[in-house]
Amino acid sequence: MTDKKRPSPEERALFRAAVGPVKRLRQERVETHSPRPPPRPAGGARSGSGQADLEDRLSDHYEPPAGAGGAPGHFARPGLQHSLLRKLRQGRVARAAELDLHGMTVPEARLALQRFLLHCRQRGLRCVCIIHGKGYRSPQGRPVLKARLNGWLRQWEDVLAFCPARPADGGGGALYVLLKTRH
Repeated sequence: MTDKKRPSPEERALFRAAVGPVKRLRQERVETHSPRPPPRPAGGARSGSGQADLEDRLSDHYEPPAGAGGAPGHFARPGLQHSLLRKLRQGRVARAAELDLHGMTVPEARLALQRFLLHCRQRGLRCVCIIHGKGYRSPQGRPVLKARLNGWLRQWEDVLAFCPARPADGGGGALYVLLKTRH
């Protein structure tokens, strides 16, 4: 046990001189941070689960924040393990589901992607493959959905990382997507 020594009158006087005048607080507890925002509804929907809510979740005008570099088609949230990202790029993370967006219009693809990602969240899936195609049959001969997916997936909070698939799984026409799992 340690003996608790009471301060001497000289020590008390020194302390009061160092601290200065003190005013008693009216409250016992002081909030040191701003209040937390209200919780979001389960499932991530904003105000319900209708189609209008889904269509409103992903913007086509998303601009990645400055410093969110990386090669086009590659994305990783800060803090992910390098070994996990390497396994994802090598196609060594088991994929639990696949979404094929071939032949869809941009609005159809956006809605299909949102439904798919919500389904993945509900099932606790970790890694999926999304096939967007290479754009050979598009009017401009370029992939339309590839660029849109790049922005959409960055906006979805459950997406931890994505990268182009290996050639055997679609190469430049598909993405491996790593998702948060809910425990």
